Amino acid sequence: MARLNPYRALSSLSHTHRTHRLIQAAAMSRSLSTTPRRSGPTNVGNAGLAEEDTVIGKQAAEPLTVEGIKARRAKAGKLVAPTASYSDSDMFKSPQAYEGKPKAKRWDHLLSQESLARHPCVLKLAAKHLKKPGLISLGGGLPSPSNFPIERLSMRIPTPPYFSEAETARPELGQDVSVGKYDTSTTEDGVYDLAIALNYGQSVGAAQLLRWVTEHTELVHGGGGVGDGGVGGGGGPPYADWRCALTVGSTGALEQALRMFSDRARGDAVLTEEYSFSTAVETAAPLGVRVFGVRMDAQGLRADDLDEVLSTWDESARGGARKPHLLYTVPSGQNPTGATQGLQRRRDIYAVCRKHDVFILEDEPYYFLQMEPYTNGAKTKNNTTTTAPAETSVEAFLHGLVPSLLSMDADGRVLRMDSFSKVVAPGSRLGWVTASEQVVERYIRHAEVASQGPSGISQVLMYKLVDEAWGHEGYLRWLMHIRLEYTRRRDAILAACEEFLPREIVSWVPPAAGMFLWLKVDHTRHPDASTKSILEIEEEIFDLCIEKGVLACRGSWFRAEQDVPPSGLFFRTTFAAASEENMAKAIERFGAAVRESFRERYVCPYSP
Repeated sequence: MARLNPYRALSSLSHTHRTHRLIQAAAMSRSLSTTPRRSGPTNVGNAGLAEEDTVIGKQAAEPLTVEGIKARRAKAGKLVAPTASYSDSDMFKSPQAYEGKPKAKRWDHLLSQESLARHPCVLKLAAKHLKKPGLISLGGGLPSPSNFPIERLSMRIPTPPYFSEAETARPELGQDVSVGKYDTSTTEDGVYDLAIALNYGQSVGAAQLLRWVTEHTELVHGGGGVGDGGVGGGGGPPYADWRCALTVGSTGALEQALRMFSDRARGDAVLTEEYSFSTAVETAAPLGVRVFGVRMDAQGLRADDLDEVLSTWDESARGGARKPHLLYTVPSGQNPTGATQGLQRRRDIYAVCRKHDVFILEDEPYYFLQMEPYTNGAKTKNNTTTTAPAETSVEAFLHGLVPSLLSMDADGRVLRMDSFSKVVAPGSRLGWVTASEQVVERYIRHAEVASQGPSGISQVLMYKLVDEAWGHEGYLRWLMHIRLEYTRRRDAILAACEEFLPREIVSWVPPAAGMFLWLKVDHTRHPDASTKSILEIEEEIFDLCIEKGVLACRGSWFRAEQDVPPSGLFFRTTFAAASEENMAKAIERFGAAVRESFRERYVCPYSP
């Protein structure tokens, strides 16, 4: 096994440990001179705390499939990642990730002064001296694991493909997984234990979970945006120097990204959908960053309007805001509208961003909740509407996904945010970003003095679940399962809408992903339309909904520009948690509130 990749030392960044790395790299590269040359990885800020770096063997050129990754791991040998040891995605990427690919563009001209001013932590840089033989450290603040009061954690989890609670409870189907304090030293195959997880770690995240995330990225986003769902053997994004870093969830990642690319003093602004994730807008506001909306249609953000907004930008008309160089978008199952950008729409948006040199924040918590088109009125034996996906293999599942913006990112102008929140557990506060080496390095510099990376307990439990117990195929089968669960819920709420809502004034587009249904109310037909504003009618309907026992979020809450009148009257509903029976009751109550506000002019289509 090799300690680090020889190419890691060829960093363009200057660190105090660079000379040592170059000497080590030169010696190792001479010993590996028979290997093919490639655009190799670099070390973007190894500020290690540990006495040893992560150790992993060379990554072999295996097919970019679930089985190919298993073979690659077997050839690389056991991963050894001690407490707080440095790691990066280049240790785990396939050779295909580099072959024939250019490096990403640099984004110094877009980064904020705050981001450019960040430097590696000096205390962590001092830890390089721990490698000196015989040195006794009185410098580092790593507590002794003997003082951690948790000896073992265990959890009951499903065994793929038996994911239901009832199946998990059965002794022959569910499985008990545990992690002890010293598993890496007391068991032959131990890779991650509580002695590591409960101690300080690197801000990039634990090597054990970072490896899984890196492999997952190659599996899902290797298609280059050509419609093959990311299984075309491309080895991740179409540029060589991409990396991943673990996060405390997408909201925290977004806050860091906004601060990296937005500068109040420059008058920076951010573009997003005209109806956008309200927390994203609220995150930008205290940073002094103006948010401007781009018009939408059934497929979400409109590329033509994005181009028009950027091409005709007038600083004076926009309150002094500079022409935006940052776009925040949720391409799949957008919150709040539920809209999903098709393949051509994503290509068009990316092309506009290239034209105007706009960097993209791709927020994709619902990416794997893409669904089959809704079949209007199709009933099952249980009298519920269900549109079941046809695929039975993980390969077919991946092929069926709309390719991501990351997969077509030839420039490295996309920072993609993924999360376990919507598909595993939001309380894990765990996700990851994928972007160019330069952008991820800047992200890590920020994380070092902010979150310092995700919780060790969250990381070790997620590792035991998605890597050690399930593996990539098991996790993908879980995604197939959870996607089907949300498909059933979506179909149930749509069936309720068809039954209980007055179609003359309430309309909707069946969502193709996510967990939200966007209801449009035709305010022009309201009896008080000539005397009341959209916001007043919306408030009246909302109050009636609360009175009748249903909460539906007001569409105006999600406006990107709160000082601009809404383009229509909308309500956001979700099919994420309520039972099918309660969803039907809720939609019936919503319909009653609308009809009462409209003075009973419109009746339920199926009323006697």
